[in-house]
Amino acid sequence: MTVLVTGASGHLGANLVRGLLDQGEQVRVLVHRSRAAFTDLGAAVETGRLSFAEGSVLEPETLRPAFAECTRVFHLAGVISIDGDPDGWVRRVNVDGTANVAAVCRELGVGRLVHVSSVHAFEQNPRDQTLDETRARVPSGPSRQHSAYDRSKAEGERAVLAEIERGLDAVVLNPTGIMGPIDFGPSRMGQLVADLAAGDLPALLDGGFDFVDVRDVSASVIAAGERGRCGEGYILGSAWYSLRELAAIVAEHSGRSAPRLVTPVWVARMGLPFARGLSWATKTEPLFTRESLEVLVSNRSISSAKARRELGHAPRPLTETVADTLAWFAARPG
Repeated sequence: MTVLVTGASGHLGANLVRGLLDQGEQVRVLVHRSRAAFTDLGAAVETGRLSFAEGSVLEPETLRPAFAECTRVFHLAGVISIDGDPDGWVRRVNVDGTANVAAVCRELGVGRLVHVSSVHAFEQNPRDQTLDETRARVPSGPSRQHSAYDRSKAEGERAVLAEIERGLDAVVLNPTGIMGPIDFGPSRMGQLVADLAAGDLPALLDGGFDFVDVRDVSASVIAAGERGRCGEGYILGSAWYSLRELAAIVAEHSGRSAPRLVTPVWVARMGLPFARGLSWATKTEPLFTRESLEVLVSNRSISSAKARRELGHAPRPLTETVADTLAWFAARPG
């Protein structure tokens, strides 16, 4: 039988597709724009183990033929934003698109939906207490306290839960900061590692995050499809590292010295107008935003105990992740 992956061209998606193929699954990929992440999988395409279906999570009529006869759907498609949602695209994809996927899965009787959300769907406060799956989700509606991205991930989860109440078999996953190889984008985390290895960052911010290897998340996503409990959520994290610690690990494996200057987050907040002005002048994404700074001071204690216990989630050390990421970038196909 066939399993389908949305958002397969992204960092986690590219790893998940390869993980599913390695397990002998017949994989169908929902393609919206690009197939660049699959150019090295020609053998799987030729043997029919990997196929493609054109469609968009915003167009339910394209999902029905794509999802037909699928035993599982892994929904990874989403928009990450550290700068609000000025054009509404974040909400349309992360909320409306997720609602469409969940509704079509229920309508067609798909065996299981595995929805990959984010740890940002949870309230970060209180930050001095361990964050686990019992923590409340970010509320709906406009808020200066919660970013548009955080609200969209929480609302996307609510859309899945609504379909579960109507009979859908689904599991929700909440990864932390994903990092690792097979990163064609590259992702924001991958670009950070690459920039550190190239010596392109003159300074660091005094903050950090819970970083987890993309391959370990992928393995747990597959496990959730097989043995996750319907209606349950699972946090997929590893451990909190400061950016200074991350830079030191990159320096160890790249031979490039880590930046010595570490700027307090409160100083960076004072520079937000400058970053915004530079972004406007250069027509590029801001170097940092209020949202990205909030991430760096988010909860330092995030528990993946439930996923370890029920899904066999087993994150590896960050030093291995960094080494393999740099090796992949150095030998990147194409």
